[in-house]
Amino acid sequence: MSTLVFLEHHGDSIQKGALGVLTKAVSIDSDTAAVITGSGVSGLAAQAAQYGAAKVYIADDPQLEAPLPQPRVDVLSKLITEKGFDNVLFASSVLASDVAGGLSARLDAGLNWDLGDCETDGDGLLGKQAALDDSVIVDVGWTQGPKLALFRSGSFEPAESAGAGEVENVAVAIEDFSSKATLVGQDTEQAAGPSIEEADILVTGGRGLGDPSAFSLMEELASALGGAVASTRAVVDSGWYPYATQIGQTGKTVAPKLYIGAGVSGAIQHKVGMQSSQTIISINKDASAPIFEFSDLGIVGDLHEIVPKLTELVKARNA
Repeated sequence: MSTLVFLEHHGDSIQKGALGVLTKAVSIDSDTAAVITGSGVSGLAAQAAQYGAAKVYIADDPQLEAPLPQPRVDVLSKLITEKGFDNVLFASSVLASDVAGGLSARLDAGLNWDLGDCETDGDGLLGKQAALDDSVIVDVGWTQGPKLALFRSGSFEPAESAGAGEVENVAVAIEDFSSKATLVGQDTEQAAGPSIEEADILVTGGRGLGDPSAFSLMEELASALGGAVASTRAVVDSGWYPYATQIGQTGKTVAPKLYIGAGVSGAIQHKVGMQSSQTIISINKDASAPIFEFSDLGIVGDLHEIVPKLTELVKARNA
C-alpha cells in the first residue's frame, strides 16, 4: 500500500490540517510520501519531513503560484499515475476539495469526502464517515483506485515524527485548458488572533449570551488566554458573529487543547464540531443543558458574572 498526502500551504507554512492528515497517514504507513505544489516552495520540504514524510515531491513552478486547482490536477494526476499511488489523502479546504474532485474525474477514481478517520483493512484503506446527523460512524470503502480521501478539518492533530524527507522535484507540465483561468486578486481577512482551526484555545459564545454585544466578554477572555473566539450556528444565523467562527456540522470542526463554552446549549450540530477538544469547560445557567453531558468541567451560573471574573484571574496570573 502506497500513500501520498497533498500538503497545502499558506505563505511559508504548511497548513495545520494537512500536517494532521500526514501525521495520521504516517501512523498507518511509515513510507508515506507528501507532495507540495506552488512557487518558491522547495524550503517547505524540511517541514514535511519533520512530520514524518519519507519522501517529499516538490512541484515548484511560477505556473503554480496562484492557488488554482486545475494546474495542480495536471501535476498530481501525472505523479499519481507514474508512481502508482494507491491512496491520496487531503485535508479539507476549498482548494483541496477542488483538486480532489478534479483528480476523481481525471483518473476515474473513487473519492470519499467528509471523513473523520481511517484505518487499514488488510492491505487496503478503510474510511470512517459520520452519518445520520453525525449520530453514527460508518465504514466506507472504494470500488476502484486510486483511493482519494478528503478529511474533515480538525480530524487529526499534527505530531512531529522525523521522516527521511527524501526530496524529488516534479516536472510541471500544464494543459492548455488549465491555464484559461487567471487569479486577478486575493484578499485575506484581517484577524486579531489565530483562526479557530489553528488555535489551541477556543472561547465559544452561544445564544445564551443574550445579546451580540456580550461577545466582547468572549473576546476579552480569548485575548487574555491567547486563544480565538468561536460561535454556534444560532449565533451566526442571528447575525451576531461571522460565519468563519462557526463550529458544527455546517461550520468547522475543531480540536483545541482547551474549549470554553459560554451560553452554549450543546446541540448535536455543535457537538460534532468540537467533541474532539482535549478539555471542555462549559458555563451555562441551565443545569440541564446537554453540553454538560460531555464537558470535563461544568459551571452552572450567570456567564455575565463568571466570564469577567475568569478574565481577571487569567490577567492576574499573566501579570
